[in-house]
Amino acid sequence: MQPFTTHTGLIATLDRSNVDTDAIIPKQFLKSIKRTGYGPSLFFDWRYRPDGAPDPAFELDQPRFAGRSILVTRNNFGCGSSREHAVWALLQDGFRVVVAPWKEINGQRLPAFADIFRNNSVKNGLLAVELAEHEVEALFRHVATHPGARMTVDLARQRVTLEQDPSLVFAFEIDPGVKEQLLKGLDEISLTLHYEAQISRFEKAHLAEVP
Repeated sequence: MQPFTTHTGLIATLDRSNVDTDAIIPKQFLKSIKRTGYGPSLFFDWRYRPDGAPDPAFELDQPRFAGRSILVTRNNFGCGSSREHAVWALLQDGFRVVVAPWKEINGQRLPAFADIFRNNSVKNGLLAVELAEHEVEALFRHVATHPGARMTVDLARQRVTLEQDPSLVFAFEIDPGVKEQLLKGLDEISLTLHYEAQISRFEKAHLAEVP
């Protein structure tokens, strides 16, 4: 897995809440036994017309978002089924970061990302950044008024900075274990091997006696 330290890229906005994994990568594309080739099918039902041509009405098809690598969207992104293919499709279409807001309604905090989607993101090196709703609103406004808006995401410092307006800096929280995993590029197998010596010592010290 590719380590994530800092990333600077073009921002694309998707002004939709509760985007589920079937919208991210529809079920008909899950038949493949490979982990590659999902990028062109990202947001397929929104992205293409019935004849297969790109739909210019879809936000991410706009020419100003060509070459984008940071997605700013609304809360509860990645809800629905647990398909890991949703993360693969985002990565293979060029995204390294997804930014979404948590939201409070009637005293209840609604997450930026569905839990399984967030976990799948960690396993594959996609950084899911959770910000407050007013901070994400500021990002939407900035992108709307600054064509070619770019942003730097610094995982070590846990902050995002807008290139055209360095005064717009937002800090984000992340689990320390997840942060270490992403910084070092460790998937679950690599993470286990990273602690192989400690695991071996533990096993030797706690070796069960055979009756």
